Amino acid sequence: MENNTVELEEFNQLPEGSCQIIDIREPESMSYGLIPGSQNIPMDILQKNIDILNDSDTINGIKLDKSKKIVVYCENGIISKDAVSLLCDKGYDAYNLDGGYYKWLAKAVLKDINTEESDERLKEIELSIRKKFHKQLFTPFAKAINYYDLLQPGDHVAVCISGGKDSMLMAKLFQELKRHNKFDFELTFLVMDPGYSEDNRKIIESNAKTLGIPIKIFESDIFDSVYNVEKSPCYLCARMRRGYLYSNAKELGCNKIALGHHYDDVIETILMGMLYGGQVQTMMPKLKSTNFEGMELIRPMYMIRESDIRWWRDYNKLHFLQCACRFTETCTIQTDPTHFNSKRQEIKHLIAEMKKINPFVEGNIFKSVENVNMNTIVGYKKDGERHFFTEEY
Repeated sequence: MENNTVELEEFNQLPEGSCQIIDIREPESMSYGLIPGSQNIPMDILQKNIDILNDSDTINGIKLDKSKKIVVYCENGIISKDAVSLLCDKGYDAYNLDGGYYKWLAKAVLKDINTEESDERLKEIELSIRKKFHKQLFTPFAKAINYYDLLQPGDHVAVCISGGKDSMLMAKLFQELKRHNKFDFELTFLVMDPGYSEDNRKIIESNAKTLGIPIKIFESDIFDSVYNVEKSPCYLCARMRRGYLYSNAKELGCNKIALGHHYDDVIETILMGMLYGGQVQTMMPKLKSTNFEGMELIRPMYMIRESDIRWWRDYNKLHFLQCACRFTETCTIQTDPTHFNSKRQEIKHLIAEMKKINPFVEGNIFKSVENVNMNTIVGYKKDGERHFFTEEY
């Protein structure tokens, strides 16, 4: 270890228990995956409490051990350099993990696929869906398809895979549904590369191989197109990605595209629309395309909880991408603990706080857009046209 930096190869060879691993990312980022054995002290908390290390070795409920090397990491090994400097100034033997979580993730996934036990591992992952997680994952998946009439005989579905846990699981659930063979339909597992780094593309390809998903990859330049957009780049990126997916899916003979949005995405969208958009709307379970005739978007994960997706991921020791765009790769940590990196993250936190008071709050938000009482609505929009209650008063 030189210049307070530890290379990934050296880190992976450290004996278990010989160092303390500190993840300085925000808890939201940690929820997408972490290095095994690491503990979380977000950078903003470390910065605000660094001076208490004069009197105590505990921050965020975690005791820092001066008898061990402390290895610190963030997304890409940039912000964690500052954390290492803070700890070294306080007398800790701290080191920055070169390349951070993303570099570790790429290595972990590639190592996973290069093992001789890959076939056996695939069987175990698929068995976990059929047995241990059948109630939490496959049952609500099949229920959503039936309840919202998402799939019909003869459909050809483009299962759109971004590389994250949600879309990868969706692909496995579709394979499981196909195995039941209740009626005939076709699947194409479609991956769009909007400008991923080489490592991130390898992670997607390796995970697909581990999971036995025969993906088709096409390329676009979306990341280049939106990189210099200052206002709502994520919104523009999402719109462009969907257009590309529709277009390529149609060329492949598909009549539907499937996206991996889950139950939590739905309730967060409802609340965001109310609090930030001043409107009542939701993420629909299916939607006809207005620009691509004969195409339809479906969301078969509509009834699956994100916590169950994480549980399945962690149980099978799988590691997926969070967000591989350049904004994520170059973002800086916020020092204000009340600041959130996105409105969705803020809403996620708000729902979690409300749930402490009312355990039924998530279900109530979900049901609110099914139980709209038109007799008590002041106004509404239908097909772009505004209506007011006085029209029929």
